[in-house]
Amino acid sequence: MPESTLPLISMHSDRWDEDFVASLHEYGFAALTDHPIDMGLVRKIYDDWEAFFGLEEKHDFTFNQETQDGFFSLKNAESAKGVSVQDHKEYFHFYPWGQCPTRLKNELLRYYTSAQAFAKILLQKVEDFAPEPVSGQFLEPLSGMIDQSDSSLLRILHYPPVPEGADVPRASAHEDINLLTLLPASSGPGLEILDRSGHWLEIADRDDQILINTGDMLSEASSQYFPSTTHRVCNSEGALALKSRMSLPLFLHPRPEVQLSTRYTAGDYLHERLLELGVISP
Repeated sequence: MPESTLPLISMHSDRWDEDFVASLHEYGFAALTDHPIDMGLVRKIYDDWEAFFGLEEKHDFTFNQETQDGFFSLKNAESAKGVSVQDHKEYFHFYPWGQCPTRLKNELLRYYTSAQAFAKILLQKVEDFAPEPVSGQFLEPLSGMIDQSDSSLLRILHYPPVPEGADVPRASAHEDINLLTLLPASSGPGLEILDRSGHWLEIADRDDQILINTGDMLSEASSQYFPSTTHRVCNSEGALALKSRMSLPLFLHPRPEVQLSTRYTAGDYLHERLLELGVISP
């Protein structure tokens, strides 16, 4: 069972940035409040897209196999690496250049733009407060790695109620591939992270927080100083099991040519991981 939760960091604190980077190092996650993200906009996106996922119209936007934008149904949902059972979720991959229902695009663009701007600030703080031996390994400024990148992915996630008696995961234990992930408060509980001692920590379900977590690419660029932490979404119990859950992660990806380390460019790293996951074919 989960034992505790993440420390909560207010951005009104004089040392929020230092505490933020320390939390990323310790947990691979950080929980921020008093942040600049418009949670009213996030809740409107949840309401509008939960309605969209209830329409047959969603199938008009079935994902493009080559570009990976658009709607992924329950039968097309991903599986975590090394797990044969598909996650019980459906989702929409949004890129500013990709497909999207016209009536819903403007609110996604507003969120995407503001979250990207916030992400640049956070990446700069990571560089500023990482120990010099770590920051000295970055082959270009972290905040510059996402400049002119068209690869950062906004995923609108819908976890439907799990059918009674079904033993299927909402999201099996996995790590993210990218630099950082920005995750505003979801519409329900369930997220857990694996700490250094092997215990699952339940993340408090707070309307006012945004979670930031390290992906594999930042772990690679920092020689694992910032861990890419395993996390999962567990099924709810009781009345909550009958409710949908919405989530809105923004996965920050560098330009493909960015050199993460002497071993990998961002493009090479992403290609290798997508092959491992079976998302693309050799």
